[in-house]
Amino acid sequence: SSTQKRSVSKRFSVNEKKEGFMEQRDMIKDSEQVVIDCMIETLKYLTDFPTHSKIEAINQIKKYLHSISPFSKEPVDCVLWVKNETIESNDYNPNTVAPPEMKLLELSVLEDGYTQPVVTWDRDKVKEVVDGFHRTRVGKECEEIKTRVHGYLPVVTINDSRLDKGDRIASTIRHNRARGKHGINSMSEIVVELKRRNWSDKKIAKNLGMDADEVLRLSQISGLAEMFKDKEFSEAWEVDSINDEDNLQTQGENNEI
Repeated sequence: SSTQKRSVSKRFSVNEKKEGFMEQRDMIKDSEQVVIDCMIETLKYLTDFPTHSKIEAINQIKKYLHSISPFSKEPVDCVLWVKNETIESNDYNPNTVAPPEMKLLELSVLEDGYTQPVVTWDRDKVKEVVDGFHRTRVGKECEEIKTRVHGYLPVVTINDSRLDKGDRIASTIRHNRARGKHGINSMSEIVVELKRRNWSDKKIAKNLGMDADEVLRLSQISGLAEMFKDKEFSEAWEVDSINDEDNLQTQGENNEI
């Protein structure tokens, strides 16, 4: 019957579509593998490059892969190796590491290698540290590590949108707050600095992981001095201005008591 013919025709149509889809999927898989194989064969030429040229070439390849990556918004998706002399510390980090912990960090990098990159942002022709100042020091100061990594350090760069110094300060504090020690005076100076940049207490608390009371306390430590630094005060009295008559009168009153 015509109904049976339509049913059979429909089944054939669905099966044909399925087969077509599977063939297309297999073709895509095959083409993906062809691309991967071609890339691997091409990259083999890098083995003959001098060390510094090889590092630069690999960095360029990583940057391109990062630009087409599904994780292109994540800094850790693109770890680059850069010359350590192009990395500079910031001028606001309140995090401190005691000498024994510094030695332990050095031992960790010696034994385990660099497991975390230095977090930076681009400033002029240098990279300024946002997080990882002590990892940077180890790579610059320990000769064995410096030689092993050819004078380079692994870095990631924070998002281009975070160019304001206040944003970078907040990023550093967030990275540091769960570890290390923060100098109270340094933290209070940072809070005052953010206030100068018109950050509200609520914004400071949210971005630095503090509660309102902590923001208030830190504001008061440096804030009071900041508030009154340009004010002039007259002295309450001058000892030299008390004359002999006043002095005698005071002594007489004391004697009466």
